[in-house]
Amino acid sequence: MKKSHILILLTIVLIGFGACEKDDICIDGDTPLLIIRFYDVDNPTELKDVTDFRIVGVGQNTTVTTVSDRTDTDSIAIPLKVTENTTGFYFISNSSDVETTDSSGETITVEGGDLDTLYFNYSRIDKFVSRACGYIANYEDLTSDLKTETDNWIKDIEIVTPLVENSTAAHVKIYH
Repeated sequence: MKKSHILILLTIVLIGFGACEKDDICIDGDTPLLIIRFYDVDNPTELKDVTDFRIVGVGQNTTVTTVSDRTDTDSIAIPLKVTENTTGFYFISNSSDVETTDSSGETITVEGGDLDTLYFNYSRIDKFVSRACGYIANYEDLTSDLKTETDNWIKDIEIVTPLVENSTAAHVKIYH
């Protein structure tokens, strides 16, 4: 009788361990960032820093976390939305805080600098990576749409690679 209990217990333990899934670790399961390089409009082969650059997502109150805020930079890596086919950003050159007075006489701080609004349009492709990583989004048919204003600091945009499937090379060139 005791041997049958041990045999049943051993069988349950073996079945229990056999039913466990392998504990996978996700190594390459990141959705790629959009890589943008900034170039001199007068010398299109030369990279050119954007001074005191700030980038904020349209409809957001905070800066994009993948880009150092108010820094001089010639390249950035930004995330695109994985649930929509368009992502908008405020690209701000010479960003600064400007204090002003509102209609009630209260002092408020507003964004100063040259602000251009830029939208990226794309089609999403969900790609299965692994059981541990699940799906990531890749983007294809990338296009840009710069909101035209009286004095845009962004002069031209070139889509270098309309397929965004990695974060290793520039996808977009912006001339200023």
